Amino acid sequence: MKTIFSQRTGALTVLAAFLLLCVTAPAGSVNFKTCYARWGDTELVIGNSHIERKWRIQNGLLTATSLRDISTGIEWIREPAKRPAPIPGDTFPEEARVLTVNTKTGRAAVTEEESLVLELTATGQRTFSYRFQIFPDARGIGIRFHGGEGAAGKINANPASDQSAAERLTGVESSRPKKAINTAGDSLEHLLLAPQHLRFTQIHMLDRTDAHSELVFENEWLVRKENPLEAPGNVFFVENPESGAGLIFVKFAPLPHARPEPTAWDARMTGSARELRFAGQGYQFALLAYSGGRAGRIETLQTYQRQLRRYVPGRDGLFLSNTWGDRSRDARINETFMLKEIEAGAKLGVEVIQIDDGWQKGVSANSSRGEKGRKGAWASYWDKYPDFWDIDTKRFPRGMTPLVALAKENGAKLGLWFSPDSTNKGAYWQRDADFILKMHREEGIDYFKVDGVRTRSVEAEANIRRFFTKVLENSDGKIVCDVDATADRRPTFFGVPDVGPIFVENRYTDYHNYWPHMTLRTLWKLAQYVDPLRLRMEFLNNTRNTDKYEGDPLAPACYTPDTLFATVMFANPLGWFEVSNLPDDYFRLLGPLVKTWKQERASMFSNTIIPIGMAPDGVCWTGFASVSKDRRTGYVLVFRELNQAAEWTVDLPLFSGSHRLTVLAGKGTAQIAANKLTVRIAEKLQYLWLRVEDDTAQAK
Repeated sequence: MKTIFSQRTGALTVLAAFLLLCVTAPAGSVNFKTCYARWGDTELVIGNSHIERKWRIQNGLLTATSLRDISTGIEWIREPAKRPAPIPGDTFPEEARVLTVNTKTGRAAVTEEESLVLELTATGQRTFSYRFQIFPDARGIGIRFHGGEGAAGKINANPASDQSAAERLTGVESSRPKKAINTAGDSLEHLLLAPQHLRFTQIHMLDRTDAHSELVFENEWLVRKENPLEAPGNVFFVENPESGAGLIFVKFAPLPHARPEPTAWDARMTGSARELRFAGQGYQFALLAYSGGRAGRIETLQTYQRQLRRYVPGRDGLFLSNTWGDRSRDARINETFMLKEIEAGAKLGVEVIQIDDGWQKGVSANSSRGEKGRKGAWASYWDKYPDFWDIDTKRFPRGMTPLVALAKENGAKLGLWFSPDSTNKGAYWQRDADFILKMHREEGIDYFKVDGVRTRSVEAEANIRRFFTKVLENSDGKIVCDVDATADRRPTFFGVPDVGPIFVENRYTDYHNYWPHMTLRTLWKLAQYVDPLRLRMEFLNNTRNTDKYEGDPLAPACYTPDTLFATVMFANPLGWFEVSNLPDDYFRLLGPLVKTWKQERASMFSNTIIPIGMAPDGVCWTGFASVSKDRRTGYVLVFRELNQAAEWTVDLPLFSGSHRLTVLAGKGTAQIAANKLTVRIAEKLQYLWLRVEDDTAQAK
């Protein structure tokens, strides 16, 4: 049967600057910077200077025929699969469908880089819609598919393995999974791969960090006879061990346990046939091509995430403090105390002084001021407490105005805690968004810690997405939301890639659960898959509760304050403490490092950040490299943990050419030759931060 084409003009959906092109011929093409798309009666081609993909079109269904990595010349598909993809998992009629093609160029969302978007709709008794998005700098194509009516056309997810204590966490300090609905036919991608030898890897990730310390696990198989392997997750890659080239599949969805509609698996690898499938409709996904093994894979993933949320110096990567970390909770929150916090923050170099729970009139379930033994609210704010989000005029008789003014006078900003109302599946999302926007416009507050989110249904997940979209669009992307990942079911690491940093952990010396090497380990392991600019990582006041760590060689008090900051300065640093309660050593030792970090970070955060050495465990050598796009400049941060070797040599990933080093901070010396870095740090639990500069001219 023959596919029938028509074209129509669609409406602009996000930004007026997003240019829509209307094509009037049955076949057409569009070009935008290095991106292009071509389509005709039987074929669709989309690509840029890095990658090109081709699909056969038949009856409005697509079958992948080519996936070519242009930079390496590698063709990944040996032959078309016998079934098309994407397709839903239930039955649908075989029929001729009318295809409508719309193309758009420019910035599709306020936080994104510019891109080319192609929307293809196949209309018949059962209508399918495809959305393809390609960025000039990305090594892959983002796709969203909707299969019309039927169970498999919904947003899908994977069940939690059991109903553990972590599953029941709500986020207040003090549900049973649904049946999986994956069917054999559900496919987002269906590929028959060319290389004979392949390594297939599942990245299993956790959030709900009030219960979990280890968040990243890698499961890998050298595929040959396994028939088939089925696995849940958000990130998978398949790599040719000979060449180090591979493909990455990333699904921009909540982690499997947090998706409201479960599916049995996200990836299915049949080893003997080298057949790779991905499933679970409703969410955007991307298939990316890379080369260069682990370092190339990290670079490709980070680059793609930077397309969805571009780095904006002055908005992103700021040093933020939060009053909750010293466990006073809201007991000390008032105007006088916060004025002291702002003054102390300015002395230390803090850029956003954030008031956690306690600035508002309403009493939360975590408040220190419960009403006659009765706990406060953790939802139902608008119905039960219509004035919940009014500023508490007893604590702040002049409102936020004097705090915002003093912060601005000191080159800083004020931030607030906020909890969207989860009642009725998030039905009050517009009121929540309007409140945030009101505080932004009237009070000048741009930074919000978003806590208490609960997305246990499709409607709730859609509503929190609507909340974030409205906040971002109506503030022109100026509002930054730290999305709390500590409890409940929330769209964390890959569910909200455009919103702001993920608030990763609540750790307290009071509870004897903060160790600097563990926070460093969390950042190091996450940074392989989640852009560090999308992570908010904490360090504490290490002079509190020292008795709880007596005899522990890795106790927080064993680290200097600047070393504590260094453990998180390749992400968004969170001073999880009352700044006005810090000892003098923090201002004396940490202040100069913060000043240098501010001078260098725009360059550092514009680069690819790659974990180097071993995963931190308290006794190894470890660190990070920040490598520029041209490979000639960057930064290296090295930590010597509790080990006996005062010297360490490591291969630096991605750097090329000849380089010279400048010590920016820390205690030690370093040399570099042929991209091998040799570092000497005499003291244990110390660090060395280096700038790497191009020395090619001098080498000649």
